Amino acid sequence: MGTATGIIKALNSGVKHLAIKRFTLRYPEQKLKFVGDGYQFDPTTGVGIAGYKGRHMLFHDKCTGCQLCAIACEGVAEAIGMVKVQEEWKHNKKSIMPQIDYGKCVFCGLCVDACPFYALYMTNDYELSSFTKEALIYTPAQLQVKPFVQQDAEIIFDARGATHG
Repeated sequence: MGTATGIIKALNSGVKHLAIKRFTLRYPEQKLKFVGDGYQFDPTTGVGIAGYKGRHMLFHDKCTGCQLCAIACEGVAEAIGMVKVQEEWKHNKKSIMPQIDYGKCVFCGLCVDACPFYALYMTNDYELSSFTKEALIYTPAQLQVKPFVQQDAEIIFDARGATHG
């Protein structure tokens, strides 16, 4: 009796899902669209602004070289290292800025939370694949460039669950 009941339950579950549109996207032709610009932190209120945690963006004109992002990353992934840059900024006397190794980064966002000058935030760019480990290390100059993110599929929620359009 137990085997027949199990078979009937399995068939019932399969039949229910025949009429439901699948959620799988045809990547890389279709890419999921994310709401917002990316994860940011507002130090004045102490609240994180919701957004997808993807590749970091660094504003050179706001970075003071305080190393708080690297200190926040030390106990988690040790993905951020401070490197010397060629440019000289009035507010960055040491001329050092963060360099991120995405081979080690766990995308926790603690570095963004630790930055009191709004110099670092996370974008919606999640395509960071590479053939070599060296290509996963992003210099301050690479972090300054805003990524082009093409996303065309939106999530639609209804009574039957989530689908994409």
